[in-house]
Amino acid sequence: MAEKSGRNRSTGELRAEIAHSRERVARNLRGLHYELDFPRKLRRSFREQTVSWVTAAAAVGTLIVLLPVRKKKIYVDAKRARKSQKKFLEAGFILGVSKIAASVLRPVIVDFLKNRLTDYAGRSRVARK
Repeated sequence: MAEKSGRNRSTGELRAEIAHSRERVARNLRGLHYELDFPRKLRRSFREQTVSWVTAAAAVGTLIVLLPVRKKKIYVDAKRARKSQKKFLEAGFILGVSKIAASVLRPVIVDFLKNRLTDYAGRSRVARK
C-alpha cells in the first residue's frame, strides 16, 4: 500500500519524527565509529589475549630470521672465469707499469712545464716594456 503524504500531519508530529530520525542517524554513526576504531580494538585484544599476540610475534620473527638461510646456488662457467682472471691480470699489469712510468717521468714533465712557464712569463714582461 502506498503511504499517505505528510501534508495532513501537524508541525509537532513532523518535528518529533525529525528528532527521532536524527537520534537514529546519530546512534548509527556512533555504532559505525565504534566498529571502525581499529586501534582501540587492537589494544583491547592485546590486553585480553597477550599470550597469543606474543606467540604470534615470536613466530613471525622466527620466520623472518629463518627465510634467508637458504643458500643460493651459483653456476660459474670455467672458460669465462679464466678469461676474466686474465683480464684482471692484464689490467693490474697496465696499472703497475703506468704508475712506474708516471713516477719516472714526473721530474721531466715538471721541469719542462717550469721552463715553459718561466719563458712565457719572461716574454710577457718584455712585451709590456
